Amino acid sequence: MNPFDSASPFDARYYFADKGFYERLHPYVSELSQIRYLARVEAAWAETLADHGVCSHEAAAEIAKACREIRPEDVYEEEARIQHNIRALVNCIQRSISDKAKPYVHLFATSADIMDTARALCLTELNRKIIVPDLIALERRLINLARANAETPQMGRTHGQHAVPITFGFAVAQFVSRVGQRIEVIADAGNNLRGKFAGAVGAYNALSLLKPDHPAGVEAALMKKLGLRAPEVSTQVTQPEYVADYVYALASAWGVFANIADDFRHLQRSEIRELRDKKAADPKNQIVGSSTMPHKVNPKDFENVKSFWKAYVPRLMTVLMDQISEHQRDLTNSASMRFVTEFAAAFSYGTHRLSNTLDAVESDAARMKEVLDSGKDPVTAEPLYILLAMVGHPDGHEVARVLARDARLQKRPLADLVRESAEIQPYLKRMTPEHLAILADPAKYQGASVQRTREICDEWERKIAAMA
Repeated sequence: MNPFDSASPFDARYYFADKGFYERLHPYVSELSQIRYLARVEAAWAETLADHGVCSHEAAAEIAKACREIRPEDVYEEEARIQHNIRALVNCIQRSISDKAKPYVHLFATSADIMDTARALCLTELNRKIIVPDLIALERRLINLARANAETPQMGRTHGQHAVPITFGFAVAQFVSRVGQRIEVIADAGNNLRGKFAGAVGAYNALSLLKPDHPAGVEAALMKKLGLRAPEVSTQVTQPEYVADYVYALASAWGVFANIADDFRHLQRSEIRELRDKKAADPKNQIVGSSTMPHKVNPKDFENVKSFWKAYVPRLMTVLMDQISEHQRDLTNSASMRFVTEFAAAFSYGTHRLSNTLDAVESDAARMKEVLDSGKDPVTAEPLYILLAMVGHPDGHEVARVLARDARLQKRPLADLVRESAEIQPYLKRMTPEHLAILADPAKYQGASVQRTREICDEWERKIAAMA
């Protein structure tokens, strides 16, 4: 396929354009792979029938061989002829096997038994082999960045304004925690995806002809063979909440990615410059930042991560709408559910892009200190208020607020007004040397930033080591 013929910008610009990414994802998310997953379920079902004495193991092996050799183009051609995708697959399998084996292809099955199980199998394997390992690698990058900057002082910000000092490592450690928790949720939701083999309305009507006493046991045997579980009960389709939970888990992690991307690209703003792009300092760099401004080096990779989030997270609403299937089943979720695999592929690309982007930036500790030193004086107001209260002042907050206001109006350092205030001198004398040192240099007012950074990194290193 020529990528320039693709209707999807995801395929043309990202999936096909990144050879390494494409080769890793292709076995799971291509249309070729989807047909092969359907065929794998048909093959496993034939083996299950053989295990239950319905057909010979030789017939099952014949069916399994035909399933492994299935050609997607043949299935598509047959579907164009008969207008049914699963029956087209069955017909193609049957053309390659003996008459003795033909009766057992798709026996007792309805289309959703195969499709829902194939989807669960695909997403489960994609999650275990690509998505979770890549998330763990991303988490390790964040941990390394947090550890390297555990003691790098930085001005903390709230509402886009200077707040109180932290360290850059602590800012990153918060994302270590958030991404780590999302990995756990994604892993759990991925492990909870379910297949089903309960027939046309979920009541095992067909399988009860084989095992009237316990048809669900045959379904369970197939799921065990595939490494899946069956739902407690299903209609013609498996309960949609399993997929909805999984897609939500991805979407919520994507929101954390977008937050990282926003914070980091804003730290690269010209007036902040606390993060720098390593590529900008590389003499071999040939990247063009603007078609008219040759000097530009834009944070386009972080912007891409957020842009992908904007494009795909609204699709969660479609997945939630797919919870509704009238009575035992309708086809209003047939086309829409096909895009779940693309959602997972695009999420995987977002992880891939963010990981590479984090590798390309570094903190500018000197600039962080410069920003902190230039803005630290007003920060004195919070420790002043807290310390005044601790030594007994009846309204330390109001005193600190008025002094901070007057400092702004008079365009003078707050520290000067604190030293000149006769009202608070008796209270200052009650403070410890350590507390007075913070008032003298509020850059030291970092709380437990260093300690918490290291604790959070230690905790998540243990957790991801257990996941890997």
